[in-house]
Amino acid sequence: MSLKKSLVFIILILLVDQISKIYIKTHFVLGEDVAIFKWFKIYFVENDGMAWGTKISDFIPFMSDRVAKLSLTIFRIVAILGIGYWLYDVTRKRTSKIMILAVALIFAGALGNILDSVFYGILFSDSYGQVATFLPQEGGYESMFHGKVVDMLYFPIWKGYLPEWIPYYGGQFFTFFEPVFNVADVAISTGFGMLIVFNRQVFSKN
Repeated sequence: MSLKKSLVFIILILLVDQISKIYIKTHFVLGEDVAIFKWFKIYFVENDGMAWGTKISDFIPFMSDRVAKLSLTIFRIVAILGIGYWLYDVTRKRTSKIMILAVALIFAGALGNILDSVFYGILFSDSYGQVATFLPQEGGYESMFHGKVVDMLYFPIWKGYLPEWIPYYGGQFFTFFEPVFNVADVAISTGFGMLIVFNRQVFSKN
């Protein structure tokens, strides 16, 4: 799989990711959901941090949320540069197709979420209690590098109370699968999953 084919693949994932996010952002109010099936909903939420909304400031109490958000965005940009070089390296060395495909998925997903963090704050108005506007005259809801990642895929496959015999969590209300995510997250998870499942094929002893 050549670098050119990888880039085409990445662009296709980015298009699906960004089109879905822009549609949700400009057609849904924050917190609005639409049931597609009983176990699948389109549920509009915005993530200001990392996975499951975790923020750097949750671990470093003296750091403000704005500084934590800026630090996270800068870290993501540095990380995507590293992943980009990784993709270039594996295509140059003509490693296995699985390796190249996995790295391309990770790169596309990471870049998709970075676009939200860097640009969405200045491109869209706020979504609280209203449908956001693209390029509002009064300006966006945040400054550059402080945008929120748009999530919308929600799979509440099972909801109920856990059996009492389960240690620590017995009797508590539980939802599987609770996290809300997006196409970029799916790409990243799939890429890492491929590296784990096919690790013997993609990581040779040499």
